[in-house]
Amino acid sequence: MTDLAVYTGLFLVAFAAATIFPMQSEAGLAALIVTKQYPILVLVAVATTGNVLGSTVNWLLGIGIERYRDKRWFPASQPALDKAQRWYRRHGKWSLLLSWMPVIGDPITIVAGVLREPFPMFLLMVTIAKAARYAVLAAATLGIMS
Repeated sequence: MTDLAVYTGLFLVAFAAATIFPMQSEAGLAALIVTKQYPILVLVAVATTGNVLGSTVNWLLGIGIERYRDKRWFPASQPALDKAQRWYRRHGKWSLLLSWMPVIGDPITIVAGVLREPFPMFLLMVTIAKAARYAVLAAATLGIMS
């Protein structure tokens, strides 16, 4: 498999994992690190970029989602939306540092869009969170291999 195909695959898995699709980008990154065929910094950068762009899709969905809130098919109840918005207003942009976490990370990025968190701040906080997560994972994977 070519390097481009490997990096593209990692990017796509990381991108999808940050959206509403249930994917595990961590396993893919760890597996590639274990092969010792690719530079770790490049792998972490590719995974981070894909994951941040996936979260950006969530932020954009959040911006546009409000107009559908009263539709029968809308996936979240009004009380659930209100609760999420209260939580985000209380913790603000700092809650985006939890965007790497399973289960709660994706909704945080969507709510950031709903509440119109400025994109530069959103991008900064989410990039810090996602890069740190992948860096820790890479270090842990290297530690296991040693």
